[in-house]
Amino acid sequence: MKIETEIRHFSSPLYLESGRILEPYEIAYETYGEMNEDQSNVVLICHALSGSHHAAGFYEGDRKPGWWDGLIGDGKAIDTRKYYVISTNVIGSCFGSTGPMSENYPSEAPYRLKFPVVTIKDMIRAQMHLLSDLGIYHLRAIVGGSMGGMQALQFAIDYPNLADDIIALAATYATRPWTIAFNKVAVEAIRRDPRFENGNYAKDAFKEEGLDGLAIGRIAGHISYLSPDSMEDKFGRNYVSNDGLFELFGRYEVERYMEYNTTNFSKNFDPLSYLYIVKAINTFNLTRGYDTLYDAVLRIKARMHLISFKSDYLFFPKEMEHIYRMMQRNGQECNYTEIESNYGHDAFLVELDKFDGLIKEVLQ
Repeated sequence: MKIETEIRHFSSPLYLESGRILEPYEIAYETYGEMNEDQSNVVLICHALSGSHHAAGFYEGDRKPGWWDGLIGDGKAIDTRKYYVISTNVIGSCFGSTGPMSENYPSEAPYRLKFPVVTIKDMIRAQMHLLSDLGIYHLRAIVGGSMGGMQALQFAIDYPNLADDIIALAATYATRPWTIAFNKVAVEAIRRDPRFENGNYAKDAFKEEGLDGLAIGRIAGHISYLSPDSMEDKFGRNYVSNDGLFELFGRYEVERYMEYNTTNFSKNFDPLSYLYIVKAINTFNLTRGYDTLYDAVLRIKARMHLISFKSDYLFFPKEMEHIYRMMQRNGQECNYTEIESNYGHDAFLVELDKFDGLIKEVLQ
């Protein structure tokens, strides 16, 4: 599989939903495979909150491949022998695209809290600029899960002629209060951590030890990404063998798992980027900019493929089904699949074998 990683610089302004302007800005992206002569084989991949443009393959020295490596590659569901795959990093991220710790031109100082609030609409508008800059004006498909699924749905409505097929997994038509409440734990944990310094921390300040506030907030995130059944299957009531049962801070295996994963995450993810991306997720609403959700959905021309997971307690299956029922009544082309899964929201990253056949079928 041919992999290329690049950062594209834009000097033209990006007009944001808030009324503010981002100028200049950069977008990091990765491509896999090769584009055919008539550009009919381009597939766009959209990532979730903690993801990046590195969706597949290995970088030199990596222990783990890209976050959707099981789905993208030679002979896989998104077959890079047939398709030219583009995976972009959203604006606001900390993995190469312009975000809160980028230089606030013409100054060399980071934006920090002066960075504008960005939305899912803003993210896809920036991606449209990238596609145009690459000379790509039509896509075979757009595929994304969670926040990536939000982007896929927003593309379908805002740019109805862009793609033949839209595949959105584990997403929603508007972020519900339950999810916003989970996100609030992370937001407050970060803001109240003294080392956060109201966003005035030094670049790479947490590379060695991480930020406790982000680690704690990420625990709430992890709980929402899993499900009671998946936790039971993975950990049960197993106790850490070298911790004493009657030791106050002795841990169950599920506690150790949360500590380990969230501490590592807080060393690798910028807390300001986390706050900005969570804000984009919280403000996501397909209705915004249109009179009603019905009016927004009526704009869709692509073939829609909606996939939810039975045990997803972050974005409930009924939320995706609501879009499907609406499109059905409108006579629009759409199919909906609810995957039997006990893994929770993260099933779209883990249980690929339960839906990769569906994606392969759509692309064929």
